[in-house]
Amino acid sequence: MNYETVSLLLRWMELGVLLAILFRLSGTFELIANTQRELRRAIHHLGDQRASEPRTDSTFGGRRITSVSRSPHA
Repeated sequence: MNYETVSLLLRWMELGVLLAILFRLSGTFELIANTQRELRRAIHHLGDQRASEPRTDSTFGGRRITSVSRSPHA
């Protein structure tokens, strides 16, 4: 094989390796995005549960302690 053929084969192999790396990274980024989505959903769910709990009086002068649930878009 001459130099041009070997060079062309190496370039195609490099391209294949780069595509394989990008494909692997896309799966990793999708996993990260799904994890973030689930965490946001769980945090929002916890905020809804805390908001529905009855308020309790504290021992400090009868002041009320309330929990504030912030929206994830705030």
